[in-house]
Amino acid sequence: MNTKLVNPAGLYDGTPVGMSQAKVDLESGLVLVSGQVDWDRDSRVRHATLEGQAEGAIEHLVMVLNEAGSSLEGVLQLRVYVRGELAEGMSQLVPVLARHFGAVRPALTGIGVASLASRDTLIEIEALAKLTGRP
Repeated sequence: MNTKLVNPAGLYDGTPVGMSQAKVDLESGLVLVSGQVDWDRDSRVRHATLEGQAEGAIEHLVMVLNEAGSSLEGVLQLRVYVRGELAEGMSQLVPVLARHFGAVRPALTGIGVASLASRDTLIEIEALAKLTGRP
């Protein structure tokens, strides 16, 4: 399989745990993006609110997609994992998702979970995208 690993320098390094921020299948043009969270390079959460963390995770998603040769417009599917009952965060989450993905309208699954990668992490967003021809 002809693949490319994507690990933007501005994001935390997943090498110690054996992961990449994304992997591109160059034959199919698909970009599989690992769950993006609102962490700094030292794996610390940057924002305290669900809305702030969603914005931060999407900021990281954009960074990964751009380095992979894609963009938000290339996103085919999103999975959004939210700590706790999903319905309780919808009023904060929907405006953020609509602002970034309203015109794209990817397939979307929202999942409420008991925990995420750190105690302070409230949201994780993973994506399946296609290459859009960006370098």
